Amino acid sequence: MTLLTYQVFKTVADQGSFRKAADILGLTPSAISHAISSMEGELGFSVLNRSKNGVTLTNYGEHLLPYVNAVLNSDESLQQAIAEFNGLKQGKVKIGCFSSVCTNWLPDIMHSFQKEYPGIRIEVFQGTYDDVAYWIKNGVVDLGFLSVSSAADIPIEPLYKDPLLCVVPKGTVKQKDSAYMEIDEMRNHQFVTQRECTDADIQNFLKENSLNVQSNYHVVDDLSTIAMVANGFGICLMPEMVMNDIPYEVDCYPVKPDAYRIIGIATLNPEFMAPAVRTLYNHVLEHYCQIVRK
Repeated sequence: MTLLTYQVFKTVADQGSFRKAADILGLTPSAISHAISSMEGELGFSVLNRSKNGVTLTNYGEHLLPYVNAVLNSDESLQQAIAEFNGLKQGKVKIGCFSSVCTNWLPDIMHSFQKEYPGIRIEVFQGTYDDVAYWIKNGVVDLGFLSVSSAADIPIEPLYKDPLLCVVPKGTVKQKDSAYMEIDEMRNHQFVTQRECTDADIQNFLKENSLNVQSNYHVVDDLSTIAMVANGFGICLMPEMVMNDIPYEVDCYPVKPDAYRIIGIATLNPEFMAPAVRTLYNHVLEHYCQIVRK
């Protein structure tokens, strides 16, 4: 099988359509179909399910995709290394991030990096902690921003300590005359919670402090959570970074005991990064840390 075959398979898997893959790769749908059929014939099993609604990966295809990603990433690394030997800085870096990093940090990172390295393209994938971890492990992205607690066995370089805040409806009268929101006071409130994959650090705080939260509201994104709080449906815990430029009127209090998440940049093999990937990785470590620590 050729690299083009692998690229066809990956593009069809990403797009869920032969026609969309053909448009992206500049091929005809029949050429895409032929490449996949030849691949399946050589492998001895089907990699795609075909239906009127499009195509999906078979179980074999799902297991094969990470290896195909690895081959394509290796070829990208080779091309970048050759360009570097020729004194050029070029290539593509795929980076995964969760919502608050995407809105607060990434625009600045991309502007400053591309000003210095205009030949290197950045492709962004936004999702939950679980999404980013999966993308790193399966070669979908080269780098990813995660909290240290959500990285598990993925190597991560800590960058920033982000305090947790207790967010309450505007004008909520506190029971205690304090600038903080303490655990005992939180126990008297209904909570709006998020899925664990989106706020692992908050879930850890709740468990560590025996806050057995009972909630009727289980949302996914940060803005929806804060909107529910602003409209009086409960309180929530939220990292300070998330609260930048929130359009809803709420009150925020530091929590007691102190709590925070540590945000870092993660990659599966820190010692074996493609030149463009290492360039962006070092750019974040050398320059962006100075910005977030101001």
